[in-house]
Amino acid sequence: MAKSDPNRILRLLPFAVGGLGGTLLLINRFLTPNLTTSQARSDAVGVIISAVLILTGLLWQRVQPRSPEAVELIGDQGFEFLPEIPESVQTELAWASHILLTNTVTKSVVIWYRDQVLLRRGILGPTATVKPGAILERVLKTEKAVYLVALKLYPGRLEFDYLPENTQGVICQPIGNQGVLILGANVPRSYTNQDEAWVNAIANKLDNTLSQLDSAPLSG
Repeated sequence: MAKSDPNRILRLLPFAVGGLGGTLLLINRFLTPNLTTSQARSDAVGVIISAVLILTGLLWQRVQPRSPEAVELIGDQGFEFLPEIPESVQTELAWASHILLTNTVTKSVVIWYRDQVLLRRGILGPTATVKPGAILERVLKTEKAVYLVALKLYPGRLEFDYLPENTQGVICQPIGNQGVLILGANVPRSYTNQDEAWVNAIANKLDNTLSQLDSAPLSG
């Protein structure tokens, strides 16, 4: 279920105050039998202030950005490793995924490396298998991250069937040229530039660790 916009009341406040002030001035004018010059000047100032507040409220409706709406992702909480990877590597993957889940809007983490899913954590999708589509292949080829700010708008979203079906945003961060760190969020347009830099730094750290496994298979 989507959450309500937390800034809605703030955007409506100038409009409401201006409208209330104008209404009270009008009532006061009708109830005043003898209008003095000073009261007329005060009423004029009050009308101007009310009009400015109403105009400000109308402008805020258009200008002030609305916070993206969060949804509750469909899926169960889980934490899965590829059993064959060394314990020291499991520890590092656990650390990296924990940092991402607790310090960013990330709700689902998938670490795919050398054609295998090493880790799934957070809200798990319906399948544990990653079959690289056009987007992941592009990330691997260019070694550049792809940020899908609103997943539902992209035709390529179908390749992310290993994430919850109502995932709102996805970051695909390369781990060298052999893997991808895939993050799913429950809010569209939610990762900041700082978040993206943080994700890149973690992926570089994982690349340094996982590259040491290149000489040995991860599974029997």
